[in-house]
Amino acid sequence: GSHPPLEDMPPRIVEHPADLLVSRGEPATLSCKAEGRPAPAVEWYKDGERVETDREDPRSHRTLLPGGALFFLRILHGRRGKPDEGVYVCVARNYLGEATSRNASLEVAGE
Repeated sequence: GSHPPLEDMPPRIVEHPADLLVSRGEPATLSCKAEGRPAPAVEWYKDGERVETDREDPRSHRTLLPGGALFFLRILHGRRGKPDEGVYVCVARNYLGEATSRNASLEVAGE
């Protein structure tokens, strides 16, 4: 039988991030994997604001991994701020639409 041509598909999240409890200064990974055709672009939001990664800021301690996961070289946590603590979602987009993952909270242990 002949296969019909592959149809473009809107994104869907196939792996959702999970809540994390991380020690200060430790690395962490929030997983996210999305499927779609064309392959969707993944962005992360923390408490509703877009997360900058080393794509936007080369000095960032956050990296967007090829599959869509968000990797923290080390969790930043100082007396003045907790820049990494919060609620994260990942959003996958292509021209057909977007998909949003479940919420995942990242907490820093041992304060």
